[in-house]
Amino acid sequence: MEYQNADIARIAQELRQKLADVPDKRTVLRDPALKSLYEQIKTLPSEERGAFGKAVNRLKEELEDEIASLQASSTSLPPIDITAPWDDNTPANKRPGFLPTTQGSLHPLTQEIEKICDIYQRMGFVVEESREIDDDYHMFASLNFPEGHPARDDYDTFMTDEGLVAPAHTSTMQNRVMQKYAKNLDNNAPIAVVIPGRVFRNEDVDATHEHTFYQVEGVYVDKGITVGNLVAVLKAYMSEFFGEDLHVKIQPFYFPFTEPSFEFAIERPEILRKNNSEEQKWLELGGCGMIHPNVLKEAGLDPTVYTGFAWGFGVERMVMMKNGIEDIRHFQSGNLKFLRQF
Repeated sequence: MEYQNADIARIAQELRQKLADVPDKRTVLRDPALKSLYEQIKTLPSEERGAFGKAVNRLKEELEDEIASLQASSTSLPPIDITAPWDDNTPANKRPGFLPTTQGSLHPLTQEIEKICDIYQRMGFVVEESREIDDDYHMFASLNFPEGHPARDDYDTFMTDEGLVAPAHTSTMQNRVMQKYAKNLDNNAPIAVVIPGRVFRNEDVDATHEHTFYQVEGVYVDKGITVGNLVAVLKAYMSEFFGEDLHVKIQPFYFPFTEPSFEFAIERPEILRKNNSEEQKWLELGGCGMIHPNVLKEAGLDPTVYTGFAWGFGVERMVMMKNGIEDIRHFQSGNLKFLRQF
């Protein structure tokens, strides 16, 4: 379609050209140019935001339709020979081929992580993936855990013989993303990043605990940021994720890397309530708080000028609550009966 706004029209042309050039068509949906249009919404006068946002959403929907059409019309590639050349005595017409992608689907956790990231992108955040191997500095020192601090004992962490760490939380990325996007602050724009990733803990596995699971971290820094901004962002996200307007609350907690620190709870969605008792009303979902001045300073930001907030929650727990799943171990079981529900 034609777009009245010049920026949308220009970026639409650029993205359609990329569709023709890139092998993985779905990368176009994560293109920074498309994200910049969503970020531009909040800079517009209020009377222009609605029409602009609808046009951007239409562009994304059209790109999704075009990608689906291209994928459906693509011809099948020949099977790849997965045997070593010196071992390959199999006739060409009998070489093993791979199962077509039409016989599989995205894992339910992958589906939900994409939905979670999409919600935050529409709120103006960029997405950075976490790491699955890290170091002591980013796991502890950059997050205001001094050497020998007893709070380190709360994280029963897997480590290699070389001293590397399997991250116990996606907070290991806070220092990196604040340094990477510090230039935003010079341009009067916030640091606004969400970080999905896999984390590892020495847990006793049961229906609600796994040693390996997914988290989503969030970081927001700017001038004049308060706890009110933190609550507003998480309320908007939770309401969108569960599909209903939810009340939220915070209560004091302790994390070395935030001050003040809170546990974040939502009014339990109707689907998750067993009855109307007060006990069933609230559901604690994760930790959050204002980024500690020492953490800002360690990332090269002046805590007397900038403030910010951070939060983190487990993806599996969110998906379990949303879909009424009773055992976290189902996700890694490989049980096709379970996976085909999604």
